[in-house]
Amino acid sequence: MRMTAFEDVSLRALMLLAANDSGVPLATRTIAEGVGTPYNHVSKAVLRLRELGYLESTRGRAGGVQLSPKGRSATVGGVLRDLDTRADLADCETPNGSCPLNFQCGLRGALRRAREAFYRELDGVVVASLPHARQMDPVLVQIGLRPPAA
Repeated sequence: MRMTAFEDVSLRALMLLAANDSGVPLATRTIAEGVGTPYNHVSKAVLRLRELGYLESTRGRAGGVQLSPKGRSATVGGVLRDLDTRADLADCETPNGSCPLNFQCGLRGALRRAREAFYRELDGVVVASLPHARQMDPVLVQIGLRPPAA
């Protein structure tokens, strides 16, 4: 199973926000800098995560986003399931149209079950439990949420 770039950026943004214990909402530009991804990609991910209820936003000069209660308890499997827009893993298309083997295709069902098994395996992994200090401290220093180590 392969995650899309959008799913990857979304999970990285959630992890960064989970590591933000400052209580200060983060601007989308700050998140983009922290996860090393272009602003326009992160802004789309932040918008979608907010629509799904994983983030809360505050407008204005000191505004930004932070995890909502739903975001704090979100699992990797649940987030990926919510973000997955693909109907099927297989395209089931040929240059001439639909696959001639499409009628009662066993492959599509098997791939659908495999995708759900992938999500089920990740349903036990809470996104907010993933970031750890050694991983996140340098990032939080870089984006100004932690003072540099003396």
